[in-house]
Formats: sequence, C-alpha cells, structure tokens
Amino acid sequence: MDALYSVKLSRIINEFSLEVLYMPEGGADKKIYRSDINRPGLQLTGFFDYFDNQRIQVVGKVESTFFEKMTSEERTRAFDAIFEREVPVMILTRDIDCPPELLASAQSHNTPLLRTNEATSSFMATLIAMLGVDLAPRVTRHGVLVEVYGEGVLLLGESGVGKSETAIELVKRGHRLVADDAVEIKRVSNKTLVGSSPEIIRHFIELRGIGVVDVRRIFGMGSVKPTEKIDLVIQFEAWDEKKVYDRFGLDNETYEILGLQVPALTIPVKAGRNLAIIIEVAAMNNRQKKMGLNAAQELSDRLTNAFAAPQE
Repeated sequence: MDALYSVKLSRIINEFSLEVLYMPEGGADKKIYRSDINRPGLQLTGFFDYFDNQRIQVVGKVESTFFEKMTSEERTRAFDAIFEREVPVMILTRDIDCPPELLASAQSHNTPLLRTNEATSSFMATLIAMLGVDLAPRVTRHGVLVEVYGEGVLLLGESGVGKSETAIELVKRGHRLVADDAVEIKRVSNKTLVGSSPEIIRHFIELRGIGVVDVRRIFGMGSVKPTEKIDLVIQFEAWDEKKVYDRFGLDNETYEILGLQVPALTIPVKAGRNLAIIIEVAAMNNRQKKMGLNAAQELSDRLTNAFAAPQE
C-alpha cells in the first residue's frame, strides 16, 4: 500500500542540525515516506535482496571501517550501486570523514549527503521516533481530548451533549485541554494512539451561549497541552429511561481507533449529573486498572466467596 504521508528532508535537517556535505538542487524538498532506516553494510558487499530504496541510509562506524579497507575502485562501485537505486539520502554519523569516492558518487547520482556528530544508535532511535510520529496513520474524530490525572481521555458524543462544557469544568479543576471539536489521532505504535488539535483551532473551545474562548489565555499555559496519548474513550449519550446501564463495571467495553482497542465507557447525560467529577473518577479508576487493581472484580470476588462460604 502506498504511503499516505511524508516528511520533507529539510525538516529532518533542521530538527537534527545536520551538516550538508552535498545537496542537489531541490534536494531539501525531497519527501521521505518510510520511518524505517537502513544501515547499508550488506549493500557495500553487493547484496541487495529485499533492499528498500525508500529508506534513509545511515552509515556508522562499522560501515566506515569496512569501506576504509576497500580500494578506491571498490568504494566507487559500492557507492554507485547504492545511489543508482535512488535512495532518498545518506547520513554519516559520528562526524565520520567522507571519502572522496562517496562524495563523487552522491554528486553523480544527485543524492543528498549529510553528516551528524551524534552516535549512530542514539541518532537512529531519535530519527525513527520522529518519523514514526510524522508518518503515522491518522484519523480525525469529532470530540474533545483532555488530560485528567495523567490519563488522556477522549470525550465523544453528539453535538450539544456537553463535551466542551465538561472540558471547561475539568480545566477549572486543574486538568488540561488538548483539543476541542476536532481531535487528530495518530497511531504511533502498535499499542499507542496520540491525539492533538489542528493548528488553526488549537487552544480554542466553543461554549454554546458564550462563543469561542481561548483557554490558554484565560486559564494560563498550564491549562493546555499540545499532545496526549489516548488511554480512555468516554461516550456521552442522552439519558434513556428504558435503557439498562452498566452499574457494576465488570464488562470491559472497548472502542476501536485505527485498529487498536481502547478502554471505553458510556456515560448517560441528564440534568444534575456532575460529569467532570465522573470523568475524574473514571480516569483514576482506569489508571488503577492498568496497575492491576479492579474494584468491580474485587467486589465480585468478595460476594462470590461470601455466598460460597458455609452458613454457621
């Protein structure tokens, strides 16, 4: 499947303060589509089976030590074999000296050549993490994302059900707003979803009857956060007298986002319910469950043991 998102090479250069050894015209606008990175040790020997030419090529101490032992002609052939496959960029780490054959080959194939003084492993880990976020699959949901006691809580529900009003109450109680109305969600790993707000509406929240307010300016910098992982999904719905709601909490409800199952709750809304306090308790209870403490299960076990015990 073709990649949907990309990162310009110029962003990587600026983010890591990379030294430009060679940059062809328009090379800084080249787009990176893969978060994976390749160290071309085997390719220096001529082995290209399963070689992904869209990956960034990183040369560290091992590779440089290997090609230092090659003759000038062997280095030229090895570098040409890599660059003729149209790799997006090659980056040297540890301030490795660039052999003239490498520079000449990069120039002849119009391939950007960069360098950093960072250690190879730490540079690759940081670069992969950055690309993992920027290139992550994503989706936008209509809702509100808040951080409550360190838990990212995504509030969903129909327009007018009270999501934004609840978020403002939570902010007043010391929690933080991440996004209102539109929440951009990225799957940054096989276990983690991260939500943020579109830049154009960041820090703003709409309150019916008042209008749009700037949460950061009214409540201060500590009231907002740019991104937050999503630990819990709470769906608001109008109270239905005919519906039976879960009162015990033994059922582990989940909500699917980008193929991941997130713990979820359905909260009925009606006049008189303090939704902010309910969400605070839900966030603390979800955190407690992750620590292996399940109050509903503990009570159920106590009741089971009590009824099973012989009567005196």
